[in-house]
Amino acid sequence: MSMIAHVDVNSAYVSFERVFRPDLEGKPVVVLSNNDGMIVSSSREAKALGLDLGRPWFELRPQADRLNLTALSSNYELYGDMSRRVMEVLARFTPDLEIYSIDEAFLRIPKRIQDDPDQMTALGREMKDTLRRYVGVPVCVGIAPTRTLAKLANRTAKKIPVFDGVCVWPATRQDWRDSLMARLPVSEVWGIASRLERRLAALGITSIADLAAADPVFIRKNFNVVVMRTALELRGVACIEAEEDRTGRKEQLIVSRSFSKKITTVTEMRQALAVYAQQAATRLVKHNQVAKLLTAFAGTAAYAGEGAKRSFPSSTARLPSPTADPVELTKAAYSLLPQLEDGVRYARAGIMLTDLRPAGVHSPLEMFRHAHEEANVAELIDRVQKRAGRDLLGLGWAGLRPGPDWSMKREMLTPRATTHWDELVLVS
Repeated sequence: MSMIAHVDVNSAYVSFERVFRPDLEGKPVVVLSNNDGMIVSSSREAKALGLDLGRPWFELRPQADRLNLTALSSNYELYGDMSRRVMEVLARFTPDLEIYSIDEAFLRIPKRIQDDPDQMTALGREMKDTLRRYVGVPVCVGIAPTRTLAKLANRTAKKIPVFDGVCVWPATRQDWRDSLMARLPVSEVWGIASRLERRLAALGITSIADLAAADPVFIRKNFNVVVMRTALELRGVACIEAEEDRTGRKEQLIVSRSFSKKITTVTEMRQALAVYAQQAATRLVKHNQVAKLLTAFAGTAAYAGEGAKRSFPSSTARLPSPTADPVELTKAAYSLLPQLEDGVRYARAGIMLTDLRPAGVHSPLEMFRHAHEEANVAELIDRVQKRAGRDLLGLGWAGLRPGPDWSMKREMLTPRATTHWDELVLVS
């Protein structure tokens, strides 16, 4: 039987921050979303205070001193680089590494130890200790014959102290596993969200054990093949395969942000759309893709206050040919401008690209491409920004200086200690 390890960084954003802020160890810490809006990551100490994900920061700010709470803005540059380091270390343990998200991955256990629970436990502890020593982050490891059970084993390792962060599912007693699955609600299973949990409960399936024991044909008939596979995986039948590299098969690409202050003029919105179009072009180049369809949208706050005008305009433009050219994407995004009104307090805007396809697949009209697209402006801008900084070069309205004052607010941002020379940590 093939065995799979699931490795997950504990409270990832907080753990990444603590690497460079050891003074935060053992203290309640939360990391906030865009514009310092709400909690997106919280330490174990913060969770013990009831500070779970989704809590608005404006409600907690007055209590921060009393709770000895430290709040930090999302430092995406730091988190991305720390994630890369974690995955680089994990890749040393196996040639079969599947990066699932910024803070978790699946690894295939070497065949030579798959039948030995003690060796698998030792391997899990080696992964855990190596990441703590080399990268500085705490992780938990779950090992099981299927991905769904590996995720469950990881959660068990995290919640039950006796495992000390490593749970090898086959190394536990069968009666203990049966009892645990009977006690845990079905919402603890990977991929079972609240809406699906309610539908399962209506059919009498409330625990993980209930789902594992359910007739697969019945599950598929009443739900879908994905839920059926999940039920089979809980029985130890591996039927959820490794996902392919998703960077090359995105079905859509969205660049959208809430503004740190409301935008009230068409001129400001023109700059925002230009910035987002340039960012979208850079991402397309990164994923080696081009787009055929662009949708631009904007909106006021959902709770704009009594008497405030609400507006949610959008426009869709079909591009002349599939492209990643920022000039063409910006022109298409500007199709939204006639629908905007000066004086309306827009809280967010964005661009969605669809009908994506691999770059380099030439169309019959390829010879009529614009000369600037031939020069690959998006790739050129990306290269310059990587060397000189994201804020130093822009195309058209996206390059106007001073830069926009509506961009994402991060008032409690820590240094980007691994990606910016002038923000490197000093050791003495």
